[in-house]
Amino acid sequence: MTELGNRLKEAREAKGLSLADVQEMTKIQKRYLQGIEEGNYDMMPGKFYVRAFIKQYAEAVGLDAEQLFEEYKSEIPSSYEDEIPQRATKVENVRTTVPAEPSKFLEYLPKMLVTAFVIGALVLVWFLIPKSDSNDKAVKEETVVEQPKEQTDNQKETKEPKKETKKEEKPKEPAKPKQTITAAGTSGKQATYVLQNAEKFELTVLSKGETWITVKDGSGKSYYNNMLAKGQSQTFDLTGQTEAKVVVGFAPDAEVKVNGETLSYQLPAAEQVRQDIIVQVKPAEQ
Repeated sequence: MTELGNRLKEAREAKGLSLADVQEMTKIQKRYLQGIEEGNYDMMPGKFYVRAFIKQYAEAVGLDAEQLFEEYKSEIPSSYEDEIPQRATKVENVRTTVPAEPSKFLEYLPKMLVTAFVIGALVLVWFLIPKSDSNDKAVKEETVVEQPKEQTDNQKETKEPKKETKKEEKPKEPAKPKQTITAAGTSGKQATYVLQNAEKFELTVLSKGETWITVKDGSGKSYYNNMLAKGQSQTFDLTGQTEAKVVVGFAPDAEVKVNGETLSYQLPAAEQVRQDIIVQVKPAEQ
């Protein structure tokens, strides 16, 4: 450790500062501060930074930087400024070797050549313009040929736009009426529904628990009469029939669908456990 580094370290410790504190105050990396205390200037980025870092360190711990430079100048390496006079003498030597200025004729020679080129181009254009105009007039006079009147009349006829024939639009087919299922009323435990505008008649019964199901058509023909366990379902194609009757033994666990649309019970299922559902089919509206 050098005397200068020891002096800075003592001043830092006397103020109760660590290297990290000085780093925060001066924004100088801790390793450079430690290098200054140890006198290891070779690790610095350059000789100029040595004096700058020492000055900031000294001011941070309350020492006079200029006094330290004078007192310990033998320990501090010379900065970049000490080399400036030597480089200045080298610059003066280089300047003496610069060749003499070129003659005035060589300086104006490029301007003279450009001027001569522009004048020559203008003369060439002046000679060419009259000739091109006369040639164009001669060519135009030769190409003008009178066309017979008959030919011009035919051309007019061909230029007239042809009237487009409108395509006959086909009459649009009327939209098919939408299927509807409406509640027609109740009588006791029996509820009636009306299916209208349906292309098919498909009946599905789904059991969500366990229930007895009976399915008949309008003529009394039986399609199903049995128990449905939980998760089981039965689907019946009654297309062409005008009526169907479904007897549900336990309505809270049964779901009835017509063409995929679930029927809402007209009678509360919790109050009326057994329900007789009548579905009447009406033809499509004309």
